[in-house]
Amino acid sequence: MNPDPLDLWRRMMLIRQCEAQLNDAFAKNLFPGYIHSYLGQEACAVGVCAALEDSDWIVSTHRGRGHYLAKGMALKPMMAEMFGRATGICGGRGGEMHAADPTKGILGGNGIVGAGMPIAAGAALSAQVEGKGRVAVAFFGEGASNNGSFAETMNAAAAWSLPLLMVCENNLYAEMTPFADTSAAPDIAARATGYGLPGEIVDGNDVLAVTEAATRAVERARSGKGPTLLELKTYRWGGHFEGDPKAYRSREEEVEWMDRCPLRCLREVLLDGRADAATLDTIEAELTEEVAAAIRFALDSPEPEPSSALAKVFAA
Repeated sequence: MNPDPLDLWRRMMLIRQCEAQLNDAFAKNLFPGYIHSYLGQEACAVGVCAALEDSDWIVSTHRGRGHYLAKGMALKPMMAEMFGRATGICGGRGGEMHAADPTKGILGGNGIVGAGMPIAAGAALSAQVEGKGRVAVAFFGEGASNNGSFAETMNAAAAWSLPLLMVCENNLYAEMTPFADTSAAPDIAARATGYGLPGEIVDGNDVLAVTEAATRAVERARSGKGPTLLELKTYRWGGHFEGDPKAYRSREEEVEWMDRCPLRCLREVLLDGRADAATLDTIEAELTEEVAAAIRFALDSPEPEPSSALAKVFAA
């Protein structure tokens, strides 16, 4: 698999526009609940999902919009779901943290830290039994790597050679807690050795590097050689949630990481003979309007009927 870098940039820009415009909607008191922004981590979702087929599965986190869009969730139904509207992909029941689209292999986000990993392992086990070459991906943060679910999932996946990618987006902070304060070893990928599987550290702001590493891991999983742990070193531009005062980190650190913007890095690659600035600016303008239209669609959509609250609690 050799994805077009211009397509990768387009996907990252779609995520960037979604996050920026949703933050604006939140600031105007138009958004219900909190925003857990994916700004700054766009290369992680896009790079990993570029290595997947439509039939492959992903399990996301509470910070999942980037994963949803990178895996192909339709923009308008996704946006309506973010606003809890009846036209949402889950009818407004999932909201920001729990959207899902099984037709695209998106098994949902999860508001419980670390809870998505064993679900992804279950999907990988079903893929192994089914024998059709599917793989599953568990996205999680560095804070979740200190949960029991991480160790249990890694152990089972390695022992059974499951077709699973364990993808840690290490953005340095577990909510408001610096990872360095809770773990003596700085590299999560090093833990893979203890389970007898490969671990790799990747620049999570370089979408081309992420795509290459994810492609190797996917090929390993599809060929029956088992799971891989990828640690993507990245940074969330905002706080844990929109409005977080971020008193636990310095403004100098933020500027340093923003200078390594994943979109800016890929733009420089594209301008070196692959695309011109006018083309990139046009794509950005088109995606800006596309996201704005999706937000208008969401705000104009009806809220779910209270009488439907108990629908879909049980399977038919």
